[in-house]
Amino acid sequence: MSAAGTYTPKPGAAPLPRMIAAQAALETKMLLRNGEQLLLTVVIPTLLLVLFSAVDIVDTGDGKAVDFLAPGILALAVMSTAFTGQAIATGFERRYGVLKRLGASPLPRWGLMTAKTLSVLVTEVLQIVLLTVIAFALGWSPHGNPFAVLLLLVLGTAAFSGLGLLMAGTLRAEATLAAANLVFLLLLMGGGVIVPLDKFPDAAQSVLGLLPVSALSDGLRDVLQHGAGMPWADLGILAVWAVLGLGAAARFFRWE
Repeated sequence: MSAAGTYTPKPGAAPLPRMIAAQAALETKMLLRNGEQLLLTVVIPTLLLVLFSAVDIVDTGDGKAVDFLAPGILALAVMSTAFTGQAIATGFERRYGVLKRLGASPLPRWGLMTAKTLSVLVTEVLQIVLLTVIAFALGWSPHGNPFAVLLLLVLGTAAFSGLGLLMAGTLRAEATLAAANLVFLLLLMGGGVIVPLDKFPDAAQSVLGLLPVSALSDGLRDVLQHGAGMPWADLGILAVWAVLGLGAAARFFRWE
């Protein structure tokens, strides 16, 4: 005999960690099912890595081209997932009223941003594994401290995620689509991903070096290519972008 009240509904929200975990799982499934996003986050970085490693198009300095390119392509993968892909997907979710419905749920705004960032991290793990396997097949010889690499990737993800959510939560979906793709192309060419920053004029180098993709690619390159210690300057730049981006997104993000 069941005790009285066993099947009585228990009103109220689920614990916050459970809500964030459930939303993160849903965001990850939706991201992995989106063919256009997979093209941006997986296919493009892979093609760039293979093409520029096999064909001498850009002077990457001494040593094998893949040793220079692989860290930059890892940074590009983080940017494509955490910034471009997330900004576009979230922008259209906002347009179609998905976020408006989520806004009526107990999940707070910062909880949604946390869930989306967690889903991005899961996707990035798959990207990094794939790109690392391909880079090894091309003759990549990484060095350095794995913890420094992990810290760079996490801070880079937080920085790009905040900027992507800020764009998606303040601009119209069509404007987000155009702006996110434009920024992706500009940072691809001018962020030290494929073309070394020392190929640019000195004045431009000072400005470009402060960009999050430049800090992430240079930091990864210092550790993985040159075996440097903790890249504190690059970590500091990424931390500033992460705080500013996530803080602004939490403040100005609109559900509709």
